Formats: sequence, structure tokens, C-alpha cells
Amino acid sequence: MNFSFKVLTSAAMVAICTFSLNVAAADKLGQFEIVANLSADTPPGNIAVGPDGRIFLSVHEFYGKSLRIVELLPNGTTKPYPNANWAYAAQELEAGGLYGVLGLNVDKNGTLWLLDAAGPEHAGRLIGWNTKKEQLHKIIYLAKPVITGSSFLNDLAVDSRNNAIYIADTGTGSIVVVDLETGVARRVLKESTSTKAEDIDMVIDDQPIYLNDQPIRLGINPITIDNNFNYVYYGAMSGTSIYRIATKDLLDTTLTEQALDKKVQRYGDKPISDGITIDNSGNVYVTSITNDAIGVTHPNGDYNPIIKRNDLSWPDGLAVGLDNYIYATVNELHRSPVLNKGKDSTLGEFKIVRFKALSNTNIGR
Repeated sequence: MNFSFKVLTSAAMVAICTFSLNVAAADKLGQFEIVANLSADTPPGNIAVGPDGRIFLSVHEFYGKSLRIVELLPNGTTKPYPNANWAYAAQELEAGGLYGVLGLNVDKNGTLWLLDAAGPEHAGRLIGWNTKKEQLHKIIYLAKPVITGSSFLNDLAVDSRNNAIYIADTGTGSIVVVDLETGVARRVLKESTSTKAEDIDMVIDDQPIYLNDQPIRLGINPITIDNNFNYVYYGAMSGTSIYRIATKDLLDTTLTEQALDKKVQRYGDKPISDGITIDNSGNVYVTSITNDAIGVTHPNGDYNPIIKRNDLSWPDGLAVGLDNYIYATVNELHRSPVLNKGKDSTLGEFKIVRFKALSNTNIGR
């Protein structure tokens, strides 16, 4: 299988390479490879890589599967994670279980943080699982009125320096800041234009995408944090900008909403996107869901695609792995029942891919 893609060798120069895809060539050239092709039972949502290189995937709830979390094994197969009692839908079990997980990440201590949806007795949960001891670390219940009936808790960034987590609440177009020590949560930037959807159509394969019979318009979803935990980077899914804000400002409870909004900086351009991540040089990697592509927003604000393939049908989550690799999930989400008028029209393109970052990276983003 031959394909062409762009590799940015500097902010000012783009080299175009074409080669036949195989693992050896991909490793040698430090470019693109398919890590695993997943079954129809495991449509991936987001992805997280631990400090030991273990890979974890959420199973996207738009496909109605009872399985919620899996570990991707080195041979390309998956297993329910962390165990049969926790990996499946909560209502099917007497204890444990999950309601609906999209966002997940592993901190520097090996704790896998899962962002679980609302259940009968809570508006949402952060669940920390110790991947070293294979035991529950902590559950933080997210309560009303911070979490509202309109909330859709989508993705998260873990701040290991300040012991906090920042949640992208797509439903309300805001960020939820959670103190991991106290469990106190605050909703911020709820009136900011930086967290809101732009009035632009999402068109994939020449078809506009609808949600609940309306053209889809989704606010903040992509979110990540730099390796020094100084800035959180984010943007609206239906948006053309990446923004950033200092963690010290997000954690400052004395700032009013208006004062906090003034701290937001526009970082650069992006396409309509799902997941993002970042390397140590400030390059923000962006999944371009309308173009079957993955690109980079550079510190100078310019966006460039670096990989474009016909089988990258809705590249979703991104995560930094070992050896400066960036991993991505591919899940054909526009063909899922939720976004396709109740029909599952997927073509069997659920996969995990990876490519080399342009700069050094740190796991945990």
C-alpha cells in the first residue's frame, strides 16, 4: 500500500515522502505505522499511554457497547481493563463498572484517570486506577451544580505538578477544574468564546454531519497540557483556533470569570478536530476529522497537515508514547448510529496508529 504524506522538518520547510508501508520501513524512517486493527466490538474512543508503555483505550459509547475500557496488548489484541468487574457497563454488575468513558490519561505515577459519565447517584466521576498495583486508587464524584444536565464530560488533561485535572465539558462549553486532593470542582470559562463552537459545518465525505437532527456544533473537546504543566491547550471541536491558558490562572480562585477570560491566549490555527497532544517544543498535534488527516499547529501559529490517508476515518484521540511516538485512535465516528441517523455504517476501519513526533516528548499528554 503506497501513500503520500508531509513531514515537517522545520517550521519553514516541508519535505514530501512517499514509501510503501510496512513496520520495518516505518521504524527506520520514523514515520507512520498501523499498530493494531481492532474488531467491531472495540471501537476506540481515546487513548492513554503509561510511563511503562502500556496502552489503554476507552470504547466509544456512541456504538452502544457494554465494554468500556480495554488494554491494548503488545501483540495487537485487547483485553478488558482493569478487570471484568470494572471494565463493563455499571448497570450490568452488582459492584464496580463504568457508565460511559471517553477521556482517560495516565499520570507520572502510573495512575490511570478515567472520566466517567453520570450515574444514578452522581453527575460524573473521576476514577483513578493504580496500574502498578492493579487496584483502585481513588474515586472523585463530580456533583451538581458544577456539573449540569447539559454537561458532556469529554476529555481531560492531568496536571501532575499541581495535582489537578482539567476537564473539557463539551456540553456546556467550559472547563471543569478538579483538585485531586480535596475533590473540589469548579467550572470556568463558561462564557468565553474560546470554549464555544463556531458556526461552521462539519462535512465528511461530502456529507454534513448532524446530531439530533441539527448540523453539529460542538464546543471545547480537544485539551492537553505541556510537559512542564505551565499551560493548558484547548479548542472547540467545531472551531478553527487553539487557545492556551496558564495553569496558575486556572487554579487561581480569586480571578473573576471576566478576569480569567482575559488570560486566554490564542495559540494558532487548527481544523475541525477531535483530540490534541503536544511535544516538548510546543508543537500541538491535531486530528483533522473532516480531512482524514493529522496535523501540527506550530508555536508560530501556523497549522500544517503531516499525515493524510483515506483510511484515517475520523482520527479521534491522541497520546504520547515511548520513544517520541504519538499514538492515535481511528473510529469512523461519523458512521456511528449517533451521528448517522441511527445507522451503523462503519467499514471496519477501527485502528490504532502511531507516528514520530517532530521533537522530544514526555508521556502523560
